[in-house]
Amino acid sequence: MKYIPYVNINMGAKSHPRRSYGNTLPLTQMPFGMASFCPQTEVKRAWFYHPDHEFAEGIRLTHQFSPWIGDYGAVLMMPQNDVIANSGDMAWSGVRKADTVQRPDYLKMHFLRSDCTFELTPTERCAAIRLTFGDDRPAYLSLLPVLGNYTYRVDPETATVYGTTDGHSLSYTENFKMYFAVRFVGDSLDAARTYAVGEGGSACIHAAVKSRTVEIRVGTSYISEEMAVAAVDRECGALSFEQLRSRAEEAWEEKLHRVEIEAKDELQMRTFYSCLYRVFLFPRKAYELDENQNSVHYVPRDGSVRPGVRYTDNCFWDTARTLYPLLTLIAPEEYAEMLEGFVTDYADGGWLPRCTSMGEVGCMPSTLIDGVIAEAAVNGIGKREVLEKALEGMIYHANHEAEDPRYGRNGALSYIKYGYVPREEHRESVNLTQDAAYGDWCIARVAEVLGHYELMDEYLGRAKNYQNIFDPSTGFMRGKDKDGNMAEGFDPCVWGGEYTEGSAWQNSFFVPHDVDGLAALYGGREALMQKLDELFATPPRYRVHGYGFEIHEMTEMALVDFGQMAISNQPSFHLPFMFAALGDVEKTAYWVKKLTEEAFSPEDDGYPGDEDTGTTSAWYILSVLGMYRLCPGKREWITFEPSVKSARILGKDI
Repeated sequence: MKYIPYVNINMGAKSHPRRSYGNTLPLTQMPFGMASFCPQTEVKRAWFYHPDHEFAEGIRLTHQFSPWIGDYGAVLMMPQNDVIANSGDMAWSGVRKADTVQRPDYLKMHFLRSDCTFELTPTERCAAIRLTFGDDRPAYLSLLPVLGNYTYRVDPETATVYGTTDGHSLSYTENFKMYFAVRFVGDSLDAARTYAVGEGGSACIHAAVKSRTVEIRVGTSYISEEMAVAAVDRECGALSFEQLRSRAEEAWEEKLHRVEIEAKDELQMRTFYSCLYRVFLFPRKAYELDENQNSVHYVPRDGSVRPGVRYTDNCFWDTARTLYPLLTLIAPEEYAEMLEGFVTDYADGGWLPRCTSMGEVGCMPSTLIDGVIAEAAVNGIGKREVLEKALEGMIYHANHEAEDPRYGRNGALSYIKYGYVPREEHRESVNLTQDAAYGDWCIARVAEVLGHYELMDEYLGRAKNYQNIFDPSTGFMRGKDKDGNMAEGFDPCVWGGEYTEGSAWQNSFFVPHDVDGLAALYGGREALMQKLDELFATPPRYRVHGYGFEIHEMTEMALVDFGQMAISNQPSFHLPFMFAALGDVEKTAYWVKKLTEEAFSPEDDGYPGDEDTGTTSAWYILSVLGMYRLCPGKREWITFEPSVKSARILGKDI
């Protein structure tokens, strides 16, 4: 049985800055591959694709994992003839949906203007392309600008176009460049007619082709053009387009077969495997192989090249909650290499990563990579020396603050001094305090696994600091100033300010490591369950005061409407499972079934909010399987009645 036909890679792509149905891109790439490919339909800010468009500006080599982050190392490829345009907005062409195929392993689009069928299949760092022109007009493959500055040169002897781009968004990178090599197979490049125009940000090249059907190989590198060519030689070799396509299909089928389900209906089958595809996209490999097949990587902090593996394009504030617990079950070997790559960032630059898009973006708070490391440690994932180095990095960011706020724990020193992060010092002080307490517990767990018991005891004590911001008069976590005072005029529906992408309702119950301790603050388990009942029953009212304007997460909570349970965003993900942790498994099963059936579908508008690099997809997968890791770092699953008829993970029934 093949599962790729059930995958809609457009699930979640029908989005807008004011209403996210996933904010995803339909990426054709290898699992965790370094290079992704996607149609570019029209550029509006960082949103460059919409599934409803019946036109396209080309196929983009992209590394964008969220429109909120932007892209890096991007170039646009467009077949042209007749009037040759130098930019996507002038080169665009009509396309028919009936002629378009979008799969994880294969992309096909027919451009009406040039009467050219563009086919692509990926390798890890490269792609094979086949162009089929329908008439005998002079034809070109144009490489058009997207972001940053571009350079080009042509080598007629090898029929290769070499290019570079330094474009990147938001993240800090030193001397960043992506090198790309576009090799024309056989005698298909007409070098005499190939020409480059423009400079810097407007530079492009039009590579003339001699035949109606042309095969091309595109290689990428962050290190050198020689490495880009070597990637083509290694990953494509002399294989034909069809052979490479077959290999990509096999790679994806192997990943999708790691979880085999008997679904209750076709809709669930399609939703499940569309989500499972997303789980295997990120984090993305950012390392290459040298001439001795050793792993090497570009270092964003200083622009150097160093040995070792590296991974990027991942925000741990999102993924730590669901993606990595799922990967312990379905991709433990890949998880181990990812962990090694995350520790590489600490070795390279002194800080464990927080949210990376090539370099560190730091756009989300806290260091929830602590949960990723603890989850690995308790599940036997990762070498001891890697875990020891990871623990060193965890302890460092728990006790130091960086001059650049993108790195480490914001408010770490104040947290140590006061037992909480004061609200006048940092925005989102409630989340910073709660996340630090959970992070300290994660340090204790890793220390325990490694046999460092004094460290374990020290950080278990610090892990109780969440108690310092509980307000018994309201039953919410609230910010305090340096004198220990909470603000007057409290409204639990005010978003922002002391809270991250939510209000007190969504953010007051994140104490996954100590549910009993949280319940004690309310006067017992029954009282806490009553508060959670109130959360689900309270209308989805929101006040924008903390932001000063409406953010899309507010809109989505209200439109999906499960009370104050904002399934559209990560702070609410664990809330339905709290009932089971407190003793009411049936209530968890009720809410999870309702959420998975009403808030998700396999369609282009199929997510309740941002998908966030596998995070929301993993939530859905675990939920329909009837299991959830309430606390990454504990080998305990919340279990309840699954909604699939049966399931097997890596060949074993669950």
